[in-house]
Amino acid sequence: MPENVHPYQHIKALLTGGGSGGHVYPLLAVAERLRGIAAAENIDLDLNYLGPKDEWISSLAVAHVGLGTIVSGKFRRYFSIENIFDIPKFFIGLFEALFKIYFIMPDVIFSKGGTGALSVVLAGWFYKIPIIIHESDAIPGLTNSISSRFASRIAVSFPKTLEYFHPGKTAFAGTPVRKAVVSDIPEKAAAKERLGFDPAKPLTLILGGSQGAQRVNEFIITNLPTFLKETQIFHQTGTANYKNVEYLSRVTVGESRAGDTAKRMYIPVPYLNQEEVKVALAAADLVIARSGSGTIAEISAFGKPSILIPLTESANDHQRMNAYEYSKTGAAIVIEENNLLPAILADQIKSIVQNPMVMERMNVAAKNLFKPDAAEAIAREILRLGG
Repeated sequence: MPENVHPYQHIKALLTGGGSGGHVYPLLAVAERLRGIAAAENIDLDLNYLGPKDEWISSLAVAHVGLGTIVSGKFRRYFSIENIFDIPKFFIGLFEALFKIYFIMPDVIFSKGGTGALSVVLAGWFYKIPIIIHESDAIPGLTNSISSRFASRIAVSFPKTLEYFHPGKTAFAGTPVRKAVVSDIPEKAAAKERLGFDPAKPLTLILGGSQGAQRVNEFIITNLPTFLKETQIFHQTGTANYKNVEYLSRVTVGESRAGDTAKRMYIPVPYLNQEEVKVALAAADLVIARSGSGTIAEISAFGKPSILIPLTESANDHQRMNAYEYSKTGAAIVIEENNLLPAILADQIKSIVQNPMVMERMNVAAKNLFKPDAAEAIAREILRLGG
């Protein structure tokens, strides 16, 4: 994508996408870069969001993004009684988008896909507004598959995804990650001590996401003594699962170890904010996580070896495809849930954390996939189209 954007007097950009943090956090990363470029190049930038009202969009306020919402319905590729209710919601959202975009009348629209984004894309196309979309997953979601027909430019996070879109307007850009997440990273030993662990011992970070990965949580807790033979564990459980995990872990760890040492070997937390995620990833020797595109991007940014356990119910089976595409680089090992056995996971943990050469090889492979300039490249393309 072009590196230089000439300053314009005034540009209106509209962001859309939602339904999960994986859709909204990249929007925030791009919004922050848009603000940075606009300030540096004397561009008067009017930045707004239009999409579903959910718990994620409030984070966009950090980048001074005006928030607007529409009714949204979820598209499903399979039969579901919920489609009967969601199809009318889509048309309501489309009329709302047509009405609200008429009064905003942006110069360019950037869509991250997800719930509600298609209504905004179609309304933008109706008004002949240039559209750029970003696809984070290895296999495009339904919203972006449809939106690509109306887009002027398409950015993707995996090289494999290039084959699903028109080659003349598609570029491998990577996943936008906020600059604050990957700057001022603490040294590993210091980060371990900051979290309350022994810096001389290996540490495995288990990421359950904001909602938690309940089956993974239960598996870890049930077999905790086995895993603690190989590694210390910092476990982000998700707020909904924390109390249960914390109670069961005290019972389980208490049965296998005693005193302060046991407490330092396993620490569960419900949620990690941006700064805490940075410290946790800096401290980790290994990461165990689901395989959402945002999670993979952050693991890659920190160059951490990982074991990925795809969510079996993910839409379009995108987590499994993400995991296998990422693992092709040598940066990760994939264990599907139906193969998730204590001995298998314990052996994989040991084979990584006890082998410096393996860790270094996976570290290099992870860093090679990360595109640190993804937000910058997409922001500049948005300004180019808007100008």
